[in-house]
Order: sequence, then structure tokens, then C-alpha cells
Amino acid sequence: MDKGCWKGTLVLVVVLVSTYAEASSSWHMDDFIKAVKQVEDGDPGSEPVAVLRRLRGAAGLNDAFIQHFLGNADSSGPEMNSNLSVYINRAVHHRVTEDAKEEGVVLTPDGTTVALAPLLLGIEAGLLSKTTGRVRGLYQLTLAKDLHSSPLTQHLGPDGCWDSVTSPQVFTLLDSPSMLTTAQVNGVMDGVVLGMEVSTKSRRPAKLSDLLMEYYCHQLESKGLDAAPRLISRRRRENFRGLVAPPVLARQVVKSVELWRTLKGRSKMDVKKGKQLMAVVKEGMKGFTHKYMDCPPFIPRCMWGAEPYRGTPTNLSLPLSFMFIHHTHTPGKPCLTFQQCSADMRSMQRFHQEDRGWNDIGYSFVAGSDGNIYEGRGWHWQGAHTLGHNSVGFGVSFIGNYAASLPSQHSMGLVRDQLASRAIGGGRLVANFTLQGHRQVVNTSCPGDALYNEIRGWEHYGEVEK
Repeated sequence: MDKGCWKGTLVLVVVLVSTYAEASSSWHMDDFIKAVKQVEDGDPGSEPVAVLRRLRGAAGLNDAFIQHFLGNADSSGPEMNSNLSVYINRAVHHRVTEDAKEEGVVLTPDGTTVALAPLLLGIEAGLLSKTTGRVRGLYQLTLAKDLHSSPLTQHLGPDGCWDSVTSPQVFTLLDSPSMLTTAQVNGVMDGVVLGMEVSTKSRRPAKLSDLLMEYYCHQLESKGLDAAPRLISRRRRENFRGLVAPPVLARQVVKSVELWRTLKGRSKMDVKKGKQLMAVVKEGMKGFTHKYMDCPPFIPRCMWGAEPYRGTPTNLSLPLSFMFIHHTHTPGKPCLTFQQCSADMRSMQRFHQEDRGWNDIGYSFVAGSDGNIYEGRGWHWQGAHTLGHNSVGFGVSFIGNYAASLPSQHSMGLVRDQLASRAIGGGRLVANFTLQGHRQVVNTSCPGDALYNEIRGWEHYGEVEK
């Protein structure tokens, strides 16, 4: 169990005997799991489906579309504590305010933010399934429900940042909101993955709180994700990618629009409008697939606690032609949690700004062993990573010293395959870019002998021209 996620049974006992208002002081997945546990303890022996229906009732997730697949929300059972009911409603009811604050989302131990509504709807649909691997309404309830009015016609995202990662209260989007924020997509992916998992009778949990704890609170060991279980939140993208295909998602979105029209008493779309809608959805699905299925999860600067850039950044002229691979050397050990990786990023930034006198952390991006890519100077600001070559390439570093050992296979895959794919697809790297180790163009041992020998076998690796 992750150290940042519910420190043991003793803590749980203390929490449950304290007042609920004190136990739910922030919007963290820890707090939501505690709320679920309190609902379960208020009605001992209740099945997970019954708990989900009570949560859905408290949250007001009971419109005609949801009832079509899941039935009416359950208001029976013991009376719910008023503070608990208010908390659940606020935690699950999703909306984006005019000032770009996103509500109905929680911070998870892996550093990502998740909308709870699609997560819960997906799990409930899976538990109601009578056939393994076939879940009625799974994609309509998770992905398509909020897209019926304008499916995937706007830009996707954005992500956002919490006012505090230790006691998150307010989540603010980093750009103008679209029909589908990154937190919603995270909730969609988790809802689909867990919904499909529990559709198998042998994998149905005894308690909803146990399912959420196992999924969100797993503590990685020394080998990171290479030795981690399949069903954990850090693997949501690869699990989701393995379950769904873009054409299937596109059809489900169109079906949801048709269902909404039926439920509202409107006539069925004619063939021409149906084809036009499918064309729009298919085009939008390309961006969805690239951003959320092909690309790695990014932790933005504000989430790892970056200090401001000192001075005025120099903008890069994109697309670039090179990617330079580094290791940090110091910190010398891989980071396995969002908390430790963030601390390492802050430490490196302090060293680069205070000791070396640079304007910011030198790297463009940094790969942790927790399953995330951390934003350094990013796609647009020129870095300070590869002397004499900062204007022509991105500098990507792995946290740790890799003179004698390698980063995890998972973290190397994030950089080699997914980060490169995102860069090419977004017009940041040319398709035939050259990948090189730091030592190839600067007199240094970086990125370490072991890692350098590894990248020599990667696609796009290139020798320095004499």
C-alpha cells in the first residue's frame, strides 16, 4: 500500500471514530475511499452494487440516460449522515465553473486527477453484467454520456493543477475547458478498466472500498512498474488501450446521441445526419486516441511544485530534429512515487538555479519510475541540457544513476515509444528525428554506460557525423 494512501488499519480506525468533517478535509482519493467505507459500515453486509446505488443517489446521478442502463438510484437503507451525503454529492457531481475550476474530481496517489462520476458508473455497469467481458452501457455511461451535445468537436483536455498536493481543495484547469477534460478521461479509463474487470464473477470484490484501495494505493517495489500488478491506476492507459478500439468508441458515442434523442422524445436522425455525426466523431477520435492512448501521462510543472522561470524563456523553433538522452546521476536512485519524483524534480531545479545559475531546471522532460513523465521546460522553452545543442533538440532525462544498471523497462518505453510519438504527432519533432546520448556531443559520462549502450539499439539512434 502506498505510503501516501491511507497509512494502515490503525489510521483507519482513528479516522472512523473522528467526525466526518475532519476526515474529509481535502479532495483526495484517500478521503473518498474513507467516505465509501463509512457508507459500507453504515449498512453492514451490503453488496457493492447497493453501495454504488446509494452513492449515485447522494450524488444525484439518476437522469433518464443513467436509469436506462443502471435503473433507479437507491434511496433505501440506513439514513446517511448529512455531512457524508453533502461530501459525496460534492465529490461526485462534475462541473467546470466559469473561472475554470473543475469540481467532482479527486487527486489520486499516482499524481493524476480523476473524475469520480464515470469511474463509479463504469464499475456499477460492470457489476450488473451477466456476461463476462460484455458490459451493457459501459462506454455510453463513461465516455459518451457527456458528449451527446457536441461530441469531440472541441480540443481535448486540458489537465490542471491543485492548490496543494498534500491537502487539495481547488483544482484549476490550465487552459480553456473542453467537452472532455483530462480528469474526465482518467475517470473514463478507470471506469472502463474496472467495469470490465468486475464483469467477471470471480473478480467481483466483496467491498467497493477494497477495490478502490487495491487499484489506487498499490506501493511499487524496487523494479517499479516492471514487477507491478496489472490492475493498478498507474497502468490505466495501457489497460484501457488493450480493451478498446477507436472504431468501437466512435460507434458508442453515436449510439449515445441516438439514445438521448429517443429519451427526449425527438425523432431519429436521418441517414445523412447520422453519417455526418459519425464523420465528426471519427475525426475527433483520432485526437483522443493520440493524446490518451498513445501518449504517456504528464505531470505539469505546477503539480511537482516548480519555481517560476527566472527571466524570459527563449522559445524553440519547432519541429526540432534531435532528442538527447540523459540520466540525473544525482538523485542517484529511481523514484517510485509521485511524491518522491516531485521532490527529486524540485531538488534538481534548486541545483540548476542556485548552484549553476541557470534560469530553470535544464531538462525538457524527466522520466520517473512511477509511470509518469515530468514536465521540465516542456515543448516550447529552450533548455539547458546539452551544451551547444539546446536549440535543436529536447533533453530527456531519467531520474537515477545508470552507469551500471538500467531504468525500468516501463519508463524506457514511455520515452522511447510514447513520448517520441507525442512529439512527432504534435509537430514538435520531425518524423525522422535523431536520438543521441548526452556523451555523444558533450564531454561527459552521461547518460551512464548501461543506459547509453541500451539506447544504441533504439529506433532513431544516430551516430555523430564526423
